[in-house]
Parts: sequence; C-alpha cells; structure tokens
Amino acid sequence: MSSIQPCSTLARRALSRHTALKCQCHRQYLGAVRSFSVLNRPPPNYPGHVPLTTIERSALAIGSAFGSLVNPRRGAIKDLIAALGEATATPYFIYRLRDAMLSNPTGRRILRDRPRISSDTLSLPYLRSLPDNSVGRTYAMWLDREGVSPDTRDTVQYIDDEECAYVMQRYRECHDFYHAVTGLPTMVEGELALKAFEFLNTVLPMTALSLAAVVRLKRAERERLFALHLPWAVRSGLGSEELINVYWEEQLERNVDELRAELNIEAPPDLRQIRRMVRQQEKAEREKRAAKGTQ
Repeated sequence: MSSIQPCSTLARRALSRHTALKCQCHRQYLGAVRSFSVLNRPPPNYPGHVPLTTIERSALAIGSAFGSLVNPRRGAIKDLIAALGEATATPYFIYRLRDAMLSNPTGRRILRDRPRISSDTLSLPYLRSLPDNSVGRTYAMWLDREGVSPDTRDTVQYIDDEECAYVMQRYRECHDFYHAVTGLPTMVEGELALKAFEFLNTVLPMTALSLAAVVRLKRAERERLFALHLPWAVRSGLGSEELINVYWEEQLERNVDELRAELNIEAPPDLRQIRRMVRQQEKAEREKRAAKGTQ
C-alpha cells in the first residue's frame, strides 16, 4: 500500500483540484444560468431533463437538504440527496469534475464511451464467481451483504449541460464501487465517512452537506467518526487519484488491494468489526452486572 503523502504534497493536490473552480467560472456561469421563467420554460436538453430557474434550483437545494435531515425513511433520503446533489453541482462544481475527466486519458474514454452501471451491464453471477479479493467479487459481495442493487440510482434530470449530466450519473453509479473498495457499510456512520472522502476527492458540495447527518449519530458513534474515520477520509480524500477517472468495468478482475494502492487509498478502520467488538463488550458488561446482582 502506498505510504501517506507529506502534507505539502496533499496541499498541492487539494489546491490543484480547487483551482479549476476559479478558471472559466464566469463563462460557465453565463452558459449555465438561463434567462427564463416558469411561464417560458425552454425545451429539455436531453431525455428526462427538467430545466429550472435560479429560484427553483435554490428552492430545490434548500428543500431537499432540509427534507433529508427530517425524513428518516431511507428511500426518501436517497431521492432527496440525489436532488440536492444536482441542485448544488451547478454552475461550477460539476464542470470541475467534467474537466478532470477531460484532462485524463481514461476519463476522456469514459466520456466518449458513456458506460452505465446496472445489473444489465454487469453480470453479478459472473462477478460472484471471480477470485476472492478481486474487485468484481468484492463489489458483488458488498452488494449482497448490504442488500443493495446497482439498479436503484436515480436518473439525473436537473443539470442543464448534457455532458455534465452524464458525469453526475457516472459519479452516482460508481458510488457503490467506492463503498466496496473501502469496505464501508451503508449505515449512517459508514455513509458519512465515505461522503467526507468523496468531498475531498470530487469537491461536489452535496457530499459535504450530507455531513450534517452527523446529528443523527449517537454520541459514541459521533466520537468514533471524528476520531477514526474522518482523519482517514482527509488523508485518503486529498491523497487519492480522481476516482471519477476509474473505468471500473475494466478493473473487475484485478486484485482490490493492488487497485487501492494504485489509487493511493488507505483501507479505513473496519467499521463492522469495530461495532461488533463494541457490542460484545457491552454484552460482557451486562452479564457481569447481572452476575453481581444475583450474588
């Protein structure tokens, strides 16, 4: 596994990712903001596209952010987070991610090929048959363990630029691969750790705004997140390669440890193992107290 990079190197990498937000922003903003009203809505730019006014986009961002905090149902949260991601990605941040792909040979191939990730494009039975510790088997086993399907990702509809809409769709469909290679589960604690990592890797605002869900954690979970997984997210998020440029469909037979090292991602503390040990310790303490009570 690659060694942790010096702070100066991480700072330079972080700076290079953020400088794209300053270049050409005025031009992109003028191209992204549409001068229309709800009574004069332009035609969609691609199938499923819903053009929004600036006021509508702002309302969508605020409403989805608030709703994702107060609505505990997972299905509703997923839809709200998806809307929040699209509403806050323009006019700057999704362009930065698109430009990162254009500046990378593999990223350019992905933009040209437009691959999609679903059970139709990936054979899960085949992935389950791959050797242990392969990327494909790790991904399939993670899906099975978490009860997740690659077919549940919402289709992008609120991003005006057609190419940028695909970039957001690609990020959304690759999210479970990020889970699989890091081993982080879908429980709130694991999602927050991954969102922190994703923010430093992609700079998408939604990934940072999602961290507000830390208020839903119990005190012990919150302390564990700040002590263990957020430091990991900072190191790996700043030091890793741009994950949007990984052609996951071509990595399925590779060793997951080798790929993680190539991307410079540390393996995070095993959250499931930690929680299992905590439960065992709590059970032992309860049994000890019960034994004292019978004496």
